[in-house]
Amino acid sequence: MSGIPSEDTLLHNSGPSRRFCVAPMMDWTTSHYRYLARQLSRHTLLYTEMVTTGALIHGDTARFLRHDEAEYPLALQLGGSDAGELAHCARLAQQYGFDEVNLNVGCPSDRVQNNMIGACLMGHPDKVAEGVRAMIEATELPVTVKHRIGIDGRESWDDLCEFVEKVSEAGCRTFIVHARIAILEGLSPKENREVPPLKYDWVYRLKAKYPHLEIIINGGIKTFDECHEHLRHTDGVMLGREAYHNPWLLAGVDPEFFGEAAPVETRHQALRAMLPFIGSELERGVFLTHMSRHLLGLFHGQPGGRQFRRYISENAHKSGAGLEVIETALEKVREPAAPEIAEA
Repeated sequence: MSGIPSEDTLLHNSGPSRRFCVAPMMDWTTSHYRYLARQLSRHTLLYTEMVTTGALIHGDTARFLRHDEAEYPLALQLGGSDAGELAHCARLAQQYGFDEVNLNVGCPSDRVQNNMIGACLMGHPDKVAEGVRAMIEATELPVTVKHRIGIDGRESWDDLCEFVEKVSEAGCRTFIVHARIAILEGLSPKENREVPPLKYDWVYRLKAKYPHLEIIINGGIKTFDECHEHLRHTDGVMLGREAYHNPWLLAGVDPEFFGEAAPVETRHQALRAMLPFIGSELERGVFLTHMSRHLLGLFHGQPGGRQFRRYISENAHKSGAGLEVIETALEKVREPAAPEIAEA
């Protein structure tokens, strides 16, 4: 199997830059976190939480797909396996203005396995290929796949190559590869992010074997030095937990990887830029705590950072809590006299 897409497919799958991405993370990469991330980096590609096809088709579609234009470039991640449903949701992704639609073939939780969603699909490459083909036919957006390097029982190099070749033959050009296998029985989703060993060399080998494909590496990446090393072998990097718990590192992305100045010079500027958005969401009936929880890591490691977090944690959940909670918390952190340098 050659797995070589046509020139039309390559153009179809180009889309936004994936040189630096923030991973889709359940309960974390909400619209409120993404708005904060966009104050720090204009070029980082952001992903939604995984949304199942069933939720989009049978639930409150507008609520699940709601986002602010300021979040672009933004990709929608889908969970599902039925080709018709995936095609329908790919059309919705285009209708709602997303820049990319991504299929989750990496989540190891029991709940999604029972619905043929996530990492268990690595055992069914033909089904993934069928879904990807249907999505590509349904939308002009780039269609990408995020997956593991294997699952228990299908964890060989040949199994991984078979998966990539079959899905690429269906037209997928971009593979975002979490460099661990997923153990579907016996480990929790949290343990699946930590216990199976990372095999970055397998992702490097994929890029060497399939140079015509775009290969993005994911899993355990924390520093810019690590990113640069991975970029010697792959087309892009995707960070997860580090980008959430220490969001200020995103302020270094545009200068470090795209040759452009960061949108803000200090954490204070970034948070002040968030205030009008937070205010509008409060007017819409969103509770402050639903937004403020994503701000807790912004002053990570800074003098006053603990007081900032504590004040928000103790007050944002109270009835009627509003912008004054954020403003008071901000006063507990001294504003620097000179621009800050974001490092990771």
